[in-house]
Amino acid sequence: MRKSFSDVFRHPITHAPLGLEVGESTGDEVITGVLRSSEDEFPIVNSIARFVPAANYAESFGRQWLEYSTTQLDSRANWNESRRRLFEGTQWPEDLHGQRVLEAGAGMGRFTEVLAQTGASICSFDLSRSIEAGYENNQRFSNVLFAQADILNPPFELASFDKVLCIGVLQHCPSPRNAFLSLCRFVKPGGEIFIDIYRLNWRSFLMGKYYLRPLTRRLPLPLLRTLVRYHVGWVYPTTGVLHKVLGRPGRVASTVLSVADYRGVFDLEDSKLKELALLDTFDALSPAYDRPATVGMVRRWFESAGFEDVQLSCAGSWVKAKGRRPRS
Repeated sequence: MRKSFSDVFRHPITHAPLGLEVGESTGDEVITGVLRSSEDEFPIVNSIARFVPAANYAESFGRQWLEYSTTQLDSRANWNESRRRLFEGTQWPEDLHGQRVLEAGAGMGRFTEVLAQTGASICSFDLSRSIEAGYENNQRFSNVLFAQADILNPPFELASFDKVLCIGVLQHCPSPRNAFLSLCRFVKPGGEIFIDIYRLNWRSFLMGKYYLRPLTRRLPLPLLRTLVRYHVGWVYPTTGVLHKVLGRPGRVASTVLSVADYRGVFDLEDSKLKELALLDTFDALSPAYDRPATVGMVRRWFESAGFEDVQLSCAGSWVKAKGRRPRS
């Protein structure tokens, strides 16, 4: 955490300013220290301000993104998928100099990297320890502030961000609606929020993960990791044959058997596609929560928040939406 960014943080409940007490530092970088209010204090550990306990419902994502810390990173993965997904979804300009962006559920920082290159001031947080991977991947950018924090209580000033981004997160919250409404509080008048969430429709009943998850989400994560490797190990080559013979139905078989399969989706070498299969299969089976939403549900969330210019679209298994907070 940079000393020059310390005044950005607020108490996550009262939103009062926090004072900085530096422990170990190198130049402007605070490696250890404390952010303190009159009643509470929050540690800075390994250059990241921590506003939540280390153990929480997002533990699986901490393990996942620390292991696959660069798999989806544009600069390391030999693809442009994160940039494409962000700008096609949000329709935001690629030059955001002078704006403040809040990134909720940043994970290992695949979208943080893209946002940082827009020139905006980025506040990036995640509930899990995956924020450590996000920090390692993006600490080279001087315009990014990192925190380990709860989406229901982000440690920032209310109504202070031009843009709020939340990609691939809401479905993994105990209440996606409450998480969304929490983020809306941080959008300034005239500012925008963009979200996506797993889509709930008839195809959801074909997804094998929803039949396995009652068991897999309760397993110890090291055991689940081993089982996922075994499961992908036999399903992946089997459905690969179906891909070659049947085409698209082969991908349907992968979905039914609960294995992520991007053959024919991304133009990547086989080893990279297999790595993505392992990553996203674990991602599907391990989270404590997986709560998709219908288009109508998402529309009602924006209505509850009082946002205008709401745009909704569906892309595959996703609902994407953005809206603007009224200026008055």
